[in-house]
Amino acid sequence: MKMDFKILILGSDANAYYMARCYYEAYQKKAHLIGKEKLAFTKFSNILTVEYNPNLWNEEEFIKVINNYAKSFITDLILLVSTNETYSKMIAKNKDKLSDNLIFPKQNVEVLETLVNKELFYKTYQNSCLTFPKTYFYNINDDFFPILDFPVILKPADVISYNHLNFKDKHKIYKIESLEELTNVVNKIKNSGYKDKIILQEYILGDDSHLYDSVVYVNHLHQVKVISFAQIGLQEHSLSMVGNAATLINGYSTFRDAPINQMKEAIVKFMESIDYVGFAEIDMKYDEKSKNFKVLEINARQGRSSYYISKLGANLIEVMAKDLINKEELPLLDLDDEVLLSFVPKCIIKKYIKNNDFKKKVLAMWKKRVSPMECNLDTNFKRFLLMKKRLWHYRKDYKNAYWKY
Repeated sequence: MKMDFKILILGSDANAYYMARCYYEAYQKKAHLIGKEKLAFTKFSNILTVEYNPNLWNEEEFIKVINNYAKSFITDLILLVSTNETYSKMIAKNKDKLSDNLIFPKQNVEVLETLVNKELFYKTYQNSCLTFPKTYFYNINDDFFPILDFPVILKPADVISYNHLNFKDKHKIYKIESLEELTNVVNKIKNSGYKDKIILQEYILGDDSHLYDSVVYVNHLHQVKVISFAQIGLQEHSLSMVGNAATLINGYSTFRDAPINQMKEAIVKFMESIDYVGFAEIDMKYDEKSKNFKVLEINARQGRSSYYISKLGANLIEVMAKDLINKEELPLLDLDDEVLLSFVPKCIIKKYIKNNDFKKKVLAMWKKRVSPMECNLDTNFKRFLLMKKRLWHYRKDYKNAYWKY
């Protein structure tokens, strides 16, 4: 029996918007969002309602705000959806303090921490069925660096505390070319107040088309029920957005010798072995030297670009509702059909995708592309203009991009 429910989405970014879109497309109802700040992605929308609380990252305020909303609809079931690690961790830590009518993936907080904290992630799973880039862990207060072959990738071990910091020229991920640059960047991060360790990682050669994305859903019985596998042809190149896919194609690969089926099997095996539940996104890079996929990170939530699986028969909200609310026995959806997702306009595709085979495929599929932010059901003209303005800004973002190969 299909049960009626409301939905509360935590966040106001692109992820929050397309999850609200999934709910509207499946049930013709508006989702309610609670976000920390106003962001363009969820402004002027006809398919959602949104409120803001600048103290939402405060744990006590977080619990209070969510429970107040839930208790105002105490006779309704409410599907609670997180869109970032901060919210996911606070939900997991406080699941026994949340109102009984809130339905969400009951995460093991210790398991969640091994995915959110990158030092724990690489150390905990170094002997698993997954393969990782060569990785060093640097204490922010150390006076010396390990011997490194440049370039290297630098990223914070504690993503949550790093995300809460603001400082000039802050990057999500750094590509470091020299010891001098490494010293300067580490000092800047240290002076910002960051206290945890830093990840220093081998740079795997190859342009953006070597990046791949997999979205999985693990049900309440810890069984993988959805898996996708997409090649990313272009990632975002701005300071705060590197690592996010700008254009990808599911069910397609220009690297014919890439062991995709074996990697999918490894992902299923891994996700079913760690006591996880809910959506997760696996970020990988294909290493042509070893002919293997190396896992960069696993996000304990759906990713910014995960909307594409809804166009393959796996509406993200429907999947969660069928599992967590209806307790249905879901079939395994191995999503291998082709679908193109793009956040960026065609002019960016033509100019900045390096892999010509991938570029040709994108242009051939362009008329049937999926754009997470462009919903035909969302007819507010102010939003239409705002999204067109965002597309225009991509020209500046890529022209002035710091990310180089």
